Amino acid sequence: MSTIQQNLQDVRGRIDAAAVNCARAPEEVSLLAVSKTKPVAAIAEAIAAGQRAFGENYVQEGVDKIRHFAALPDGAGLEWHFIGPLQSNKSRLVAEHFDWCHTVDRLRIAQRLSDQRPAELPPLNVLIQINISDEQSKSGIELAQLPLLAQAVAALPRLTLRGVMAIPAPESDFPRQLAVFRQMAAAFQQLQQDYPQVDTLSMGMTDDMVAAIAAGSTLVRIGTAIFGARDYSQA
Repeated sequence: MSTIQQNLQDVRGRIDAAAVNCARAPEEVSLLAVSKTKPVAAIAEAIAAGQRAFGENYVQEGVDKIRHFAALPDGAGLEWHFIGPLQSNKSRLVAEHFDWCHTVDRLRIAQRLSDQRPAELPPLNVLIQINISDEQSKSGIELAQLPLLAQAVAALPRLTLRGVMAIPAPESDFPRQLAVFRQMAAAFQQLQQDYPQVDTLSMGMTDDMVAAIAAGSTLVRIGTAIFGARDYSQA
């Protein structure tokens, strides 16, 4: 068994245990393997171990990987999520190549993604990013802005609003992690009442996924625990 295969098995075991511990079904929580800065060989190992959904932070790097695997027999059925900050001049590449974008935080970007999504592809699945910890260095909107932006995004013809995403400030204390994630869960539940297609609460990473799952996360974004530490000199 390869290291990545073993790591994936361990992470899935942790997800299942965290779900069961808070009386949730393990299948309610999906695993997004964050493969940014990682070579295609590492992603191929994860695919061989059954992983199908991958998250990329850098547009061109992600597009190169999508094109690489699209040309291979085992590349069929993969799901590619863009999870990094999105600049307007890169929106076309995301619209044309990715299946999901987690980081919509302004109407201008959403409008560009909708306008640039090819007609032959299904609508782009999008999440609205919430800056839940009010960090100036992070992208995302304030919670109070969610209803207005959600209404505008949901009306765009080539997008499907699927939910919300957050990257809270690092916090080692479990109760504090949980408190922040519960704010997100409450906003997600309100959004579900207004938009029946909303089904995705993207929150939780390697160090805080247990609290995220306890609060109601439906998708955790895990990179280091699967692929090891990142080498940003290769980004």
